[in-house]
Amino acid sequence: MWFEWKIDFEGQKRAELISQVGIILFAVIGFVVGFLLQNLLLTFQIFGGGIFITALIVLPPWSFYNQHPIQWLPSVQSDQDKHEPEESDELKEKST
Repeated sequence: MWFEWKIDFEGQKRAELISQVGIILFAVIGFVVGFLLQNLLLTFQIFGGGIFITALIVLPPWSFYNQHPIQWLPSVQSDQDKHEPEESDELKEKST
């Protein structure tokens, strides 16, 4: 694999902010340019290009999305996990 495909919680927050700001920014720019030039096709081309550029920035798991990795605690085995559950004497007597 080329990517490790890991992203931490801070990276998720950053990616969401970048995507929201990018899409809104390109929508506003596309609307203003399209309105001034009276060209609806140009409006949609700018907006579509902005979505494509934003997707290139947000979708791949770039390394700056994983700058705060979570350190998980090691797993702990409880006493119940170590020993198999044994049937009580009453259940053994009833089954025979």
